[in-house]
Amino acid sequence: MSEIIDALDQLEKEKGISKEVLMEAIEKSLDSACEKDFGKDTDYEVKMDRTTGKIQVFANKTVVDVIYDNHREMTLEEARHYNPEAQLDDEIRVEVTTKDFGRIAAQKARSIIVQAIKEGERSAVYDYFVSREKDIITGIVQKVNDRGLTISLDEKMETMLSEQEMIPGEHYRTGDRIKLYIVEVKKNPKGFKVVVSRTHPDLVKRLFEREISEVSDGTVEIKSISREAGSRTKIAVYSNDKNVDAVGACVGMSGTRVNNIVDDLKGEKIDIIEWSEDPAVFIEHALSPSKVVSVKLIDGEKSAKVVVPDYQLSLAIGKEGQNARLAAKLTGYKIDIKSESQAKEFGEEYYDYSDEDYDREGYEGDYDDEKYDDDYDREDYDGDYDDDYDREEYDDEEYSDEEYDDNYDEEYDDNYDEEGYSDSENKE
Repeated sequence: MSEIIDALDQLEKEKGISKEVLMEAIEKSLDSACEKDFGKDTDYEVKMDRTTGKIQVFANKTVVDVIYDNHREMTLEEARHYNPEAQLDDEIRVEVTTKDFGRIAAQKARSIIVQAIKEGERSAVYDYFVSREKDIITGIVQKVNDRGLTISLDEKMETMLSEQEMIPGEHYRTGDRIKLYIVEVKKNPKGFKVVVSRTHPDLVKRLFEREISEVSDGTVEIKSISREAGSRTKIAVYSNDKNVDAVGACVGMSGTRVNNIVDDLKGEKIDIIEWSEDPAVFIEHALSPSKVVSVKLIDGEKSAKVVVPDYQLSLAIGKEGQNARLAAKLTGYKIDIKSESQAKEFGEEYYDYSDEDYDREGYEGDYDDEKYDDDYDREDYDGDYDDDYDREEYDDEEYSDEEYDDNYDEEYDDNYDEEGYSDSENKE
């Protein structure tokens, strides 16, 4: 194998540039050199042997009596050196030597090869990041400024994590490692840009897939996620195997699995709930840790009226309406929450279906009513899970506030009475 083949093999290994692409670039460069030396009207063909690396240049010449152009014509006598049966006006293919190429032609050929190598490098890096699109990548913080973080991605390129895509309250220093979700790889006139995020919902989903084998192999399916990045996430899971507990698989022994994900999200609370094809049951689950007395679906509308015990109203709504808001996003239903006394005051009929359709004692642990009182503050909520604690306190996936604010304003516009949840709180 020739030196040029060895060199191309080395470039392919180190730069990730296809050897075939480089060979085609070399042939193209020599075609250009032929045009420079012999003119654009000449008929030349450059071939590079893929095994030996030998380069040959061929010219098609016409057999004539009198030569007026040495580059395009040859005498009958010369032609019969290549083909003893050659006749006038025949086209004869002859090899020409590359050493006849001039200095300018060689420089042009070299520049084309160098350009091809650069383009090949960019293309290889682009293909690499396209293959990682919609997945997690670990970067190293290079710079910290007011606009966000400059991050090195696998030592192949740098990108910017904007402040808007950072989880509120996170702080990093130069040299810190950070897990990012590749949202998109976009081409631009200067090359391409890798768009990364820490607030994208699929960041949490990918973290669960990496941490929990039952999720990655499809035994446990993530059905829905709602998230307020940096604060709390609710994730609905479902088991495709009746012998596998979806919530338990995600939580892990003493919460070890979910706690690893919480650590990656810098302490963000995660509530893992069991998904149900029955919307009423799903809504009840989504409002955990609050207990629910009844859920009444409104015919023809994607909305529901929920009744909770009087002492659980604040817990169902959550601080600044967060629990109710996340439940609405998770289920896709507008949820109107009232206490039992409020429901009776307004003369609304409701039914307690939970004992008939869903045995909560078989699903979750008991909540301490004193711990979750009407003055519930999520800051008092400890994200650490233990065996005596309700597994629904954990949740999985991350959605950005900006992505869901508009949808939420339209979908979740319930007005609560003065004793429950004020309109001003809902808007927040």
